[in-house]
Amino acid sequence: MTQQSARAASTRPRRPRPSPMVMEVVAVEDLSPTFKRITFGGKDFDLFQNSEAVDKYVKLLLPQNPESGLVPPFNLDELRKTLPKDELPLRRTYTVHSVNPETKTLKMDFVIHGAEGLAGPWAEQAQVGDLLQFSGPGGKYQPDPTADWHLLAGDEAAIPAIGAALEAMPDDAVGHALIEVATADDEWDLTAPEGIEITWLHRGGPFTPESTVLEQAVKDVPWREGRVQAFIHGEREIMKTLRVYLNEERGVERADMSLSAYWAYGRAEDTFQAEKKLPIGQIYPEAGLQY
Repeated sequence: MTQQSARAASTRPRRPRPSPMVMEVVAVEDLSPTFKRITFGGKDFDLFQNSEAVDKYVKLLLPQNPESGLVPPFNLDELRKTLPKDELPLRRTYTVHSVNPETKTLKMDFVIHGAEGLAGPWAEQAQVGDLLQFSGPGGKYQPDPTADWHLLAGDEAAIPAIGAALEAMPDDAVGHALIEVATADDEWDLTAPEGIEITWLHRGGPFTPESTVLEQAVKDVPWREGRVQAFIHGEREIMKTLRVYLNEERGVERADMSLSAYWAYGRAEDTFQAEKKLPIGQIYPEAGLQY
């Protein structure tokens, strides 16, 4: 970076940091043995700056130790003065399923997989009245009504965004949606245009590089004529391979792809997020981008 560009960057106005919100659990619903849908409300709903993006996400802030007694709202600057790093609350990224301005509530869906992680165990134990702190939302994908057809694909982590995308599509939309889950018990009842063919893919158990079938299923989709808009999100290594397939083999322009990693096999989110700046974490290595 030249001195001139460095000075320009230093004077460029910074994006405002999203206001943290603390919302209250108002309902808990079991969607399947693996998924819970939690509805949040409360006075901080008015701080939530909703958008038209169907892949909008928020950053949760959760205690590392549920027995620590830490209760939202968290002031990290103050907590850093009294707590060691390994006891500070950690951020986790989750997609917002839907927002209802009339009832001033929003819903988020959580994957439940035992004691592993932070957000899953929190959601599994969540009860009406519990508090959750988060900031956001981010996200930018919207279905393009001018696309000739749509290709959506992902694993469990992408289902909320895929579901929201399908609901937002025009009635005459056509294409394919491929969703990988462990078993048929994890399938959702999704609302979609009649012309979108939804295919549920069953691994037969937890995700592993050997059990996943999403990559091959996407490559097996009959390729249609015209311009495709692709929304494909999931495990990082699968996303790398599918980016090459769509961009280099099928000629899909990057502007017509929303493709990024929601997670990485064998990585906790803190490591996964840190690796976004490294070659291993980049989906578009020529641009140095994770998404």
